[in-house]
Amino acid sequence: MKVLLVRPRPHPETIGLQDVMICEPLELEYLGAALKAAGHEVVIVDMILERKPLEFFVREHRPDYVGLTAYIAHINIVKESAARVKQVAPSCRVVVGGVHAEVIPEDFVSPHIDFIVRANGIRTMLELVEGNSEAEGVWREKGPFCAKETTFQYPHPDRSLVERYRSRYYYMFHNPCALMKTSYGCPYQCKFCFCRNITDGQYFVRDIPDVIAELKSIPEREVYIVDDDFLVARKRVLAFCDELKANNLDKRFLVYARADFVAGNEDVIRRFAECGLRAVIVGLESGSEAELKEYNKQGSVKSNEEAVAVLTRNGVECYGTFILGVDWSPADFRHLLAWIRKLGLKFVNLQPFTPLPGTELYDSYRDRLIISRSEAEKWDLAHLSVAPGRMSIRAYYWNIIVLYYKITLRPASVLQMIRQYGLRENIKLSLGASKITWQYFKKMVRG
Repeated sequence: MKVLLVRPRPHPETIGLQDVMICEPLELEYLGAALKAAGHEVVIVDMILERKPLEFFVREHRPDYVGLTAYIAHINIVKESAARVKQVAPSCRVVVGGVHAEVIPEDFVSPHIDFIVRANGIRTMLELVEGNSEAEGVWREKGPFCAKETTFQYPHPDRSLVERYRSRYYYMFHNPCALMKTSYGCPYQCKFCFCRNITDGQYFVRDIPDVIAELKSIPEREVYIVDDDFLVARKRVLAFCDELKANNLDKRFLVYARADFVAGNEDVIRRFAECGLRAVIVGLESGSEAELKEYNKQGSVKSNEEAVAVLTRNGVECYGTFILGVDWSPADFRHLLAWIRKLGLKFVNLQPFTPLPGTELYDSYRDRLIISRSEAEKWDLAHLSVAPGRMSIRAYYWNIIVLYYKITLRPASVLQMIRQYGLRENIKLSLGASKITWQYFKKMVRG
């Protein structure tokens, strides 16, 4: 069979990080590897980077199946894309999968979509392409729903399928950058997080020798490990470091981690830094003990502060992520600014509190939503989705803009980044950030 796998371009309304990062479509590379191993013909099209319309690729490759991957913000784009595929190739089967389809598959119901993958995406796609339309991983309105896999025994992703795009995949200053996944799910229970819902609360890991074998095949030096939390178990991280050294692998890593692990395991951070750890995305979330408790973060302001200090002492960059409370006043924004300056952070991701559908908090805030579920493109963790309690929508967006630039445009930080990453990379990142800022300005004007 001929299979066309497509990553959609975000909707213009989506405030997308693609202006400061474009990462490879790892999920499609996994699908492509498995399909090729089964004897099928596979093409991946990354519509974020392509300028020709989707119809061009459908006509050119004449696929039997088109697979579309999606997050929540892609729902309407994917439905539109499916309709366009059917208009060009009515007999082509359209399959939709991805993390949102695994949690709320009914959002993708459309006369133009033949199959919605609810579980075990690679195995289910293989079964569909090989003619089993009753594959148990396909969502059906009345069920039954199959159990999700708790092991991952599939071929390594086929990165050659995106060879023409690889030089353009990057994450901020990690350029060019490859993606890698070594575990699935998360063992923690933060109320705002979508990750546990994808795997039905299960957490499992790949064996380190298999991870190393894949790592050897990755040409890029910069590797972004996209586990929901890579630094979970001391023993596993140290074993990973031992294997990096034993195999003489010269890579530079970006990973996700919890602050309490970093704060309590400086020896592990030191060892990993010696083996290539370059930056850690840390969910600091808040400088308020009350808010951390509300989110069920199971951390503390003290552990947040110690985590940043540990990374700084060991020469590892900290990318701090924060949740901006919906009932904040201007004073709360000023408090966060003062705390971030105290920590000395240069890189921050500021996200308005977003109770994503499928999470524990969604129903609690349903009555305060200012973005309807039909406006999926605005559920991007950047739009204000809940009515603020202590200021207007315009004032809230203005405070986000002011906070961001007061953090990132401090002269000392700017000079340090130029020395560390070079003028060209800083200009590129600044231009991307300015595009996002312009989107926020338009939201602020609209109110």
